[in-house]
Amino acid sequence: MRKAHFVESWVVYQPGSRGAVVGPNAVCEKAEWDAMELAAPGLHKLIRGGIASEGEAERLARGTSGDPVPRGTPKPRPATAGPATVPAPE
Repeated sequence: MRKAHFVESWVVYQPGSRGAVVGPNAVCEKAEWDAMELAAPGLHKLIRGGIASEGEAERLARGTSGDPVPRGTPKPRPATAGPATVPAPE
């Protein structure tokens, strides 16, 4: 017997609590999102749906958090002032 091929889809959403955002973006399968939306319509805000892989959804949910720091030419440091010189009294 041949098994049916199931294509899963992922979503990124903002968890909410009575309209207030309560944490960072989250990821779940589309079926889980549908169940949450059915149980509490409008509680969570859908950021993006129809994402093909969990890894891609995680990267979208994270945004730039966790990205490597770009390396490049270091910024020049400001010159440090030496000891202050006070003119001698005349």
